[in-house]
Amino acid sequence: MDQIESLPAALAQELKAIVGERGFVDVPAEKAPFEVDWRDQWHGKSALVLKPATTDEVSRIVKALAAAGVGIVPQGGNTSLCGGSVPDESGTQVIVNLSRMNKVRAIDPDNNTMTVEAGCVLANLQAEADKHDRLFPLSLAAEGSCEIGGNLSTNAGGTGVLRYGNTRELVLGLEVVLPDGEVWNGLRGLRKDNTGYDLKHLFIGAEGTLGIITAAVMKLFPKPRSRATAIVALDDPRAAVSLLSWLRKACGDRVTGFELMSRLCIELVIRHIPGQRDPFREPHPWYLLVELSDSTEGTVLSELLEGALGEAASDALLRDAVIAASEAQRLALWSIRENIPESQKVDGVSVKHDVSVPVSLVPQLIERATERLAARFPDVRIVAFGHVGDGNVHYNCSKAQAQDAKAFFAQAPEVNRIVYDTVHELGGSISAEHGLGILKRDEIKHYKGALELELMRKVKRALDPKGIMNPGKVLD
Repeated sequence: MDQIESLPAALAQELKAIVGERGFVDVPAEKAPFEVDWRDQWHGKSALVLKPATTDEVSRIVKALAAAGVGIVPQGGNTSLCGGSVPDESGTQVIVNLSRMNKVRAIDPDNNTMTVEAGCVLANLQAEADKHDRLFPLSLAAEGSCEIGGNLSTNAGGTGVLRYGNTRELVLGLEVVLPDGEVWNGLRGLRKDNTGYDLKHLFIGAEGTLGIITAAVMKLFPKPRSRATAIVALDDPRAAVSLLSWLRKACGDRVTGFELMSRLCIELVIRHIPGQRDPFREPHPWYLLVELSDSTEGTVLSELLEGALGEAASDALLRDAVIAASEAQRLALWSIRENIPESQKVDGVSVKHDVSVPVSLVPQLIERATERLAARFPDVRIVAFGHVGDGNVHYNCSKAQAQDAKAFFAQAPEVNRIVYDTVHELGGSISAEHGLGILKRDEIKHYKGALELELMRKVKRALDPKGIMNPGKVLD
């Protein structure tokens, strides 16, 4: 796509007239927060930041920018981990931030759906569902700042995938502004609609490269009336996979959370996050955070979990377990898991990987990758954690000393190749829930076939022939 050097004054005024003073940001200092990701890894420069308040405003913005051939970077809470929500360094792209579009348009408790705008913060949607005695199950560490439009555009996963599925499984309908500014209204709350191509799935996970999601119809579920939560000490990830099969047989679909954490994860959280403490008296190599949930009330779940873990201990599937005796204890256990990313950020730089393999092969992934990295990089630290119940491991690598960590980070391409090659040979994916963005745009060429990549490019060219939607992301 041919980029212009700067926005013509007439175009800037047209855009300002669309969004008004409140939605028009052209002062460099005020644009700056929108031009960098939350990890401070990706920095860009935008011509403007626009903050529309309605779908009509988004449509008019896109029509104007498309006519001028200007690149558009859709943005929500800007919590992307792969650079997908920041502009390039040219200063010619326009950020369209949807945070002002934060209305819940409708809730239909009998249909178990809510229609929401893209700028709604995830935690607010969880709270809104709760007000109506329903559950919106999407949950992840950034839920206090990430927005549903970004969750949709990256097909976010989170801690509830084992029972409820990825974001893709939680969507019934979408409203999307297409690259020519036309609005596709697919806001249908139907669970059965066999009338041709299911177009919404083109845009979910596309990272804003095919259009701008402005609203969605999301599924709701019965609100859990009881939960049982435990942290379990294990010898290794193989025991985790065995315990998952054991618990699913004993507890069925009540198994909602199943989060794996290495000992180093626990140590980092205790060291860097105030108020955290070790749930066990002595250290163990690996840990699982297990949660059951159900719509029935009472202590049945706690008794079920205690019994299942007791039997598992008798079969030597676990070392020890602590079951939360109160809601405060439950939240304290979850706080350990949720603070792992922040503790890593405080600790220093690391080479991060969001990968997935079949659940049965999670142990092989961790074992093989760790062995290969240690052979090439002595004293490498592996911070491994994640949603082992769906095969998604956050496999992060660093060194203990700050100076060594910086030197190690400079060798990220070689580190990535070792990890990604291991993932690939196990039939996995180099991006489980964070997307490709800029970070993995070129890496994916090593692992997707030429035909698959060309099919993706054909879809991109068909919907966005001018190449203006989030240019430089996902595909080259």
